[in-house]
Amino acid sequence: MLRLWVSYLQLVELFVSSLVHLLYGFYIFSSAVAGDLSMVLNEYFQKPNMNVVEDKEKLILDENLDDDLPPIVLVHGIFGFGKGRLGGLSYFAGAEKKDERVLVPDLGSLTSIYDRARELFYYLKGGQVDYGEEHSKECGHSQFGRIYEQGHYPEWDEDHPIHFVGHSAGAQVVRVLQQMLADKAFKGYENTSENWVLSITSLSGAFNGTTRTYIDGMQPEDGKTLKPICLLQLCRIGVILYDWLDISWLKNYYNFGFDHYNMSWRKMGIWGLVDCLMGNAGPFASEDWILPDLTIQGSIKINYHLHTFPNTYYFSYATKQTRKIMGVTAPSSILGIHPMLFIRVLQMSQWTHPSDVSPPYKGYRDEDWQDNDGALNTISMTHPRLPIEHPNHFVEKESDCQPMQPGIWYYKYVEGDHILFIVNRERAGVQFDLIYDSIFERCRKHVFRKKLPTMPNEIHH
Repeated sequence: MLRLWVSYLQLVELFVSSLVHLLYGFYIFSSAVAGDLSMVLNEYFQKPNMNVVEDKEKLILDENLDDDLPPIVLVHGIFGFGKGRLGGLSYFAGAEKKDERVLVPDLGSLTSIYDRARELFYYLKGGQVDYGEEHSKECGHSQFGRIYEQGHYPEWDEDHPIHFVGHSAGAQVVRVLQQMLADKAFKGYENTSENWVLSITSLSGAFNGTTRTYIDGMQPEDGKTLKPICLLQLCRIGVILYDWLDISWLKNYYNFGFDHYNMSWRKMGIWGLVDCLMGNAGPFASEDWILPDLTIQGSIKINYHLHTFPNTYYFSYATKQTRKIMGVTAPSSILGIHPMLFIRVLQMSQWTHPSDVSPPYKGYRDEDWQDNDGALNTISMTHPRLPIEHPNHFVEKESDCQPMQPGIWYYKYVEGDHILFIVNRERAGVQFDLIYDSIFERCRKHVFRKKLPTMPNEIHH
């Protein structure tokens, strides 16, 4: 009887979680559509001469940009999107408007860390995305993907490095990309190096995995396979059907990023769809998607090959929405947590690793992983620490990291849930500007490698 009751509660939780995530997804999508319709109507009823003035102002702004100013690239996380997707909606809630040279690439929202790192390189340099012959054969997808006729920063090299800001899984994508640059992993680009990356700033970065993956359905035994009935199974089925239907206008509006798997009905037909749904083909069969990379085991596997480089500046913001109440970790508030994340904050703060399963690493303790922001454990966001802890320094106030030293992960804690600083700017309020202003200021004023900026009436010798 007790087992039946537990199963019933699990099904109820699955239903509630699925409904909340679905409603939030619909809310984001409908908000984007409404915003685009409003923009079209405004343009239609606007006077023609106003458009001319706006165009002239934009032209003047573009002409005054400092060509030597390194661009800041904002990299989205899981289920995220870049400029050009979801119409005029901004994943970073308009933070990109805070600086004149900001790029917001659109990468696969559910594709693996590896695939997204490859896409990011070609987004910047230009050309056709090359996922690599060996990796493509191993995972069963096309070697080549999207074509960028013009790179968004084709001059990118050691003399023209880039600042990267990654949210959630986006931070790990940038680390993998930097390692690929150091390893000269891009065919035709033999001069790449880790010094192409000037700084990496992480906002709720997924460095060491998250226990939420196990709550959502990843098997804690291996960190690769899915439980038979879980939220991620529903997600898997929905994504396969979405890609198979291949409704062009819908995929142009939002894309999970699996085009290189050729899952369209035009290419695989009915039997191909059945094969994917049965788990015999596609990204979920080859484990070439984001969730296995976000388990603790998957993150350790990735981190094993990644370095913290001596000439790059690193800073991370670790978010937390929990606190200790009489020795028990619990959500720090009710109203302050997004409805989509409240259940997960509670579950993650109480989650324990199955006693009959080997822990993901030697020395694992449940209590270390209880503080969280509803998506990631706070311990995972501070700096790379598994399997080897990288050089790090806790920052309580900004003066603790001035001047910044390269090759060290500076980190500070921020009160907030996982999506407080994205999509909806109003939720974070003043905190939004404080966070992003400090990020952009750090990129622009505190981090230089080749040469210092020349100030008025000053000449460097």
